[in-house]
Amino acid sequence: MRETTPSKLPINLPDLLQQRTVEGERIEYKEGWNPDAIIRTLCAFANDFENLGGGYVVIGQDCDADGRPVFPPKGVAASQLDKIQRELLAACQLIQPPYFPLLSLEVIEGRHLMVLWAPGGQNRPYKAPEAVTAKHKVWQYYVRRYSSTVQARGEIEQELLSLTAKVPWDDRFHPTAPLASLSRPLMHAFLLEVGSALAADAPELSLEALGRQMNIVGGPAETPWPKNVGLLFFTDRPEQYFPEAQVDVVAFPDGPGGDAIVEKPFQGPLARTVREALDYVQRNFLHEITTKHPQSAEATRFWNVPFAALEEALVNAVYHRSYEIPEPVEVRISPDEVTILSFPGPDRSVRLQDLQTGRAVSRRYRNRRIGEFLKELKLTEGRATGIPKILKAMRTNGSPEPAFETDDERSSFVVRLPVHPLARQKTLATAEVTAEVTAEVTAEVDRLLRVLEGDMSRADLQAALGLKHAEHFRQAYLLPALAQRLVEMTMPDKPNSRSQRYRLTASGIRRASRRGSGHGA
Repeated sequence: MRETTPSKLPINLPDLLQQRTVEGERIEYKEGWNPDAIIRTLCAFANDFENLGGGYVVIGQDCDADGRPVFPPKGVAASQLDKIQRELLAACQLIQPPYFPLLSLEVIEGRHLMVLWAPGGQNRPYKAPEAVTAKHKVWQYYVRRYSSTVQARGEIEQELLSLTAKVPWDDRFHPTAPLASLSRPLMHAFLLEVGSALAADAPELSLEALGRQMNIVGGPAETPWPKNVGLLFFTDRPEQYFPEAQVDVVAFPDGPGGDAIVEKPFQGPLARTVREALDYVQRNFLHEITTKHPQSAEATRFWNVPFAALEEALVNAVYHRSYEIPEPVEVRISPDEVTILSFPGPDRSVRLQDLQTGRAVSRRYRNRRIGEFLKELKLTEGRATGIPKILKAMRTNGSPEPAFETDDERSSFVVRLPVHPLARQKTLATAEVTAEVTAEVTAEVDRLLRVLEGDMSRADLQAALGLKHAEHFRQAYLLPALAQRLVEMTMPDKPNSRSQRYRLTASGIRRASRRGSGHGA
């Protein structure tokens, strides 16, 4: 809140109030304007002691005994809005160094609310007076402890003081990147997806104003700079600023010692990178197994690797990796397991034995802003829930226990997701059948497999093969490849759709990789 001009939040306010995307320790409800308590809480959010991304103060929202918001809210009288804003501006100037949250005036069920968004500050530690209205003021440091604001004392105060000028990497300015490198369409699409009221105003705002509203732009008005988190999520090519900010999927169809290797890198805006990598692995390497029992009408169903476990492991790796280390997140797929590798390892405050049991809790998060955007997109929950969810997904699927590994230097972190034993047997049996079938693949189909990359239309495939006769292409190339399950439709329920595309199956990928390596079927 550089001034008292009302703005809109870059999140969905009903979600905020229901605490579906924001934890209780990051939100505080106030029935009315209470400057002493509110300034202390803003100071605590600015200090962001645990790197959670600051928090929100909602003025005019009452809650029940369990801390849940009550609807309709009590609200703030319309006649008091201007007066409170003036007093708030004056009170915020008492925080040392000066700190101003973003103010948004909202209406919920006909009642006026004042929402203060207080991101973690760039100049911590901050301190605020115990009583704003006192004649003789005493300044103290404040931090959040669960859902309360408390004075920082003893070791906590010393640790807070040690954080001077230590702003997490993702919340730092990137002074060498031009403001124009941020993509307005990507920013607008994000606001629409999360249901932010700011989406309606975005087309009318300048790129700088929109970036400041979303807290991905900072610095003085004469030289605004994008923040690292903004470049990761809202630039078409983040890798030009952050080498290896990508996810590499590497498959070993015949095992790590085999000759066949399938590599596919995923780059681009961070959320898109994660989603595309997950979709690729799910489409090509995850499959459900159905086992029928002679004495029972019901069959047993399980996956070779449950998608929920893979999703948690990959999103956690993207969330908690260091983007200052030029190493990509890697997903390695073999017949025995799926492995997710990231750099560096967990904080030293996390004990490895606690990781294995799902009881690990990190003392401080590495990327507070990356986590904030991933939470808004429903890609993660944060608060150390990832490993318990991986354990639960593997157990529910009947899979072996996953393994979590790091070294003494915490230089890397490895999550191993073993393939279900019965799925492994099924894969071996399928591989034998596939070897017999692919031995009869024609030269035309082999040519098709070599040019098929990603999702391609019939016309694109014909052009890549240099073929002009559509029926010859269909009879000699496409139909045999579909029949042998080396190629599949993206829309199998609409085979004649104008939007139909074709892509390699897992068998097709293996076949193409063998041919590319100079090995026959």
